[in-house]
Amino acid sequence: MESVTDLARHHGRPSAKFVLMVGLMAALPAVTTDMYLPSLPEVADDLDTTASFAQATITGVLIGGAVGQLITGPLSDRYGRRRPVLIGIALHVVASLLCIVTPGILPLLALRVIQGVGNAAATVTAMAVIRDRYSGSTAAAILSRLMLVIGLGPMLAPTAGSFIAGLAGWRAVFAVLALIGVALAVLIWFRLPESLPPERRRTDGVGGAMKSYGVLLRDREFMALTLLPGLGLGALMSYVAGSPFVLQGGYGLSETEFALLFALNGVGLILGTQVNASLVRRFAPLHIIRVAVPIALVLAVVLLVVTSRDLGGLIGLLVPLWLLLTVNSVVPPNASALALSRHGERAGSAAALIGAMQAGVAGVVSPLVGLLGEDAFAMATVILAVLALAFVVVVVGTPAYRRTGRAG
Repeated sequence: MESVTDLARHHGRPSAKFVLMVGLMAALPAVTTDMYLPSLPEVADDLDTTASFAQATITGVLIGGAVGQLITGPLSDRYGRRRPVLIGIALHVVASLLCIVTPGILPLLALRVIQGVGNAAATVTAMAVIRDRYSGSTAAAILSRLMLVIGLGPMLAPTAGSFIAGLAGWRAVFAVLALIGVALAVLIWFRLPESLPPERRRTDGVGGAMKSYGVLLRDREFMALTLLPGLGLGALMSYVAGSPFVLQGGYGLSETEFALLFALNGVGLILGTQVNASLVRRFAPLHIIRVAVPIALVLAVVLLVVTSRDLGGLIGLLVPLWLLLTVNSVVPPNASALALSRHGERAGSAAALIGAMQAGVAGVVSPLVGLLGEDAFAMATVILAVLALAFVVVVVGTPAYRRTGRAG
């Protein structure tokens, strides 16, 4: 087996073990969300609450993730990558265990926020470790390969969650999430090397962290590139948060049928990111963004038209939705890699801001589906609005459509 020392010394082509390691870390928030999804209608019934409040438990994870990443990023630049991620995963485990015995929707919502804070450490560390070792197109390719691992969440987690909830109820899902956290912590303890040596760590404390964020916030192009993954995730989470009610409530699918369709869309996410991993070897990440964003926007318009007139029933909904999710998955890894490449000296804070923007934007956007009606048209409307804003960000905030950006 490959030792920790050997893993730490690899700086050329990333090994499959390295990609799997950081992929499992980055996938923790997705698994925490997706395994719980099929249980949303049951949670609403069991805790005597509304669909909107049940959906808010998804939002809680995202908001907690946004806050947690802003905290974890500077800590990882100051204390290294290993210590913050292990503390964060421990927090995830404790919150998961408390979710098992929660008496009502408000305590569950609070615990989901805490769970998101803990998960954030895994996401930030995964991105920071990648930036510690790689940059540019190589980093974009790794982030795309990461999606191969993360994409298994939408494929497997809802099915597993449906099976677990069917056997022992929705609370048992959190017991499994706690076990997953314990297993990941053990793996990191023994297999993840420290990628930030002491001589490269920041020593300027809280003031330095705030200064780092100030530098990042003043970089207009960095902020535009940081917002794009958030909008991409916002479009995805509009589908994720709305799909149980659209597909199970609107189209009458069972939990098993819903899980299978969710997995099918997960295949699209994986396909898009793996195609992107090949594309970045031939085209600059900014070129790919320039093409992918308007295509996704056009598909969102098609989705809105289909849902507004109920054209083709369930198949009419699923085809443009699958294509949209596939194309949309290309944007976040390229935008994230470009943003990280601008501030390698503060990779932890940069990764935290990217992750916080992703979780924060998605957390704000995803409840809108429930507020607008919990149906397919509401979901399509939110997705279109988010992707229209993404197109504006690309045009205004990046050089993608300017002559100076055509070589970048």
